[in-house]
Amino acid sequence: MIFLLRRLAFYIGAFFLAVTFNFFIPRLMPGDPSARIIASFQGRLNEAQVEAIRKSYGFTGSLWEQYVTYVGSIMRLDFGISTVQFPEPTASLLFYAATWTLVLVGLAIFFAFTIGSFMGIHAAWHRGGFFDSFFTPINVMLNAFTPAIVALLLFYAFSLQLQWFPLGRAHSTSIMPAFSVEFIGSVLYHATLPVMSIFLVSFGGWHLGMRNVMINLLNEDFVILAKAKGLSDRRVRYRYVARNAILPQITALALSIGFLLGGALVTEQVFNYPGLGKFTFTAIGSRDYSFIQGQLLLLTASVLVANLLSDIANVILDPRLRT
Repeated sequence: MIFLLRRLAFYIGAFFLAVTFNFFIPRLMPGDPSARIIASFQGRLNEAQVEAIRKSYGFTGSLWEQYVTYVGSIMRLDFGISTVQFPEPTASLLFYAATWTLVLVGLAIFFAFTIGSFMGIHAAWHRGGFFDSFFTPINVMLNAFTPAIVALLLFYAFSLQLQWFPLGRAHSTSIMPAFSVEFIGSVLYHATLPVMSIFLVSFGGWHLGMRNVMINLLNEDFVILAKAKGLSDRRVRYRYVARNAILPQITALALSIGFLLGGALVTEQVFNYPGLGKFTFTAIGSRDYSFIQGQLLLLTASVLVANLLSDIANVILDPRLRT
């Protein structure tokens, strides 16, 4: 428990440090986010209107007052107002985009981790056999591909040429969002190619990682003792070897889940998918500071929370950490 409390204190401190950096970096740049909105009116605003816009973006008062106001806003999940889609709140844009990114990248990571880890377990247990000799080189090759190449190939082959899948969007425009079989089917249909493009370049890494860690554990004393006791291959494989080999995989999974909210930038651009990656790309090009700041904080928080969950999972799986 003391271990987890120390980790929790560290993560809270890291988050507030990120909030502080997120506050000061835009203020070190020339101008401020509100200047874009003010300039778009080409001098038609009076001083009171200019001051109201600056206040809505938190650029009035002393630097300390701005900082206190900013931290209070973050605690209320108020990330300001988008400059690109003014006066749309940044929080609503962030959570809308995050929902679709969770669907897209969440499915890809789930299938990649599950299938890749089980393939790694099987390849390590039967190392040198047909399964290991055939699939391990293929996964090494797939792991070397970049997401851009795979996404473009799938999009060209199955969307442009064969026209089996749509050219973009998260669901059909003719279906209203609702918790129905028709809507969920449309979402899964539109997500098939983007999920496949991420899955193909990532599951090989889980396979190789699990395989390498398991091979290093197969000659450990506790494994040799378990075999000498006459335990079944299945029990030794999963209860003794795989349970220990999965620990570094869980840590890597936590980082993957954390960066999930960073969005699959290339994939979402290629498939015109309305996730965080696509929105962030648009925000960078349009200098939408509010959205960029909110996205960075969301990414930081997701990485810290995922690492905390990883620490909890490691304590549960590894009895040594409890003492």
